[in-house]
Amino acid sequence: MFNFLNGYLTKNRFYSTIGNMLMDKEEIHQILQRFHHCAPFFIALGDEARQKLILDIVDAGKSGVNVTDLSAKSNLSRPAISHHLKVLKDANLIYPDKQGTQIFYKLNLNENFQEIENLITSMQSILKKIEEKESAN
Repeated sequence: MFNFLNGYLTKNRFYSTIGNMLMDKEEIHQILQRFHHCAPFFIALGDEARQKLILDIVDAGKSGVNVTDLSAKSNLSRPAISHHLKVLKDANLIYPDKQGTQIFYKLNLNENFQEIENLITSMQSILKKIEEKESAN
């Protein structure tokens, strides 16, 4: 399970074949949790249709946009747009705002960006440890 760093786990220490780096089990657990939290975000943004939908939602501003307006800007069917909106909603990138009989979709990015920032900080920490080990040798 820990092969993402080409290493192995023994007791509470992680021994990596990259630069003989040592990381404790808790640090690895935290990084894996961060990957787990960010995965839906990256999966949702990996599709060009969803990228376009996000840009259309951004273009709508704070008032948001409904499926009818999104379908007018897209060559996707309404069911396809609804599917992509569900993926974006499940990834917590957007949220629905019901106004009367219509649902307007709005961006919800702050929480996701914080999670990604935490992941990047963790990965930078790993890179720093590798650099320190290499410069010490």
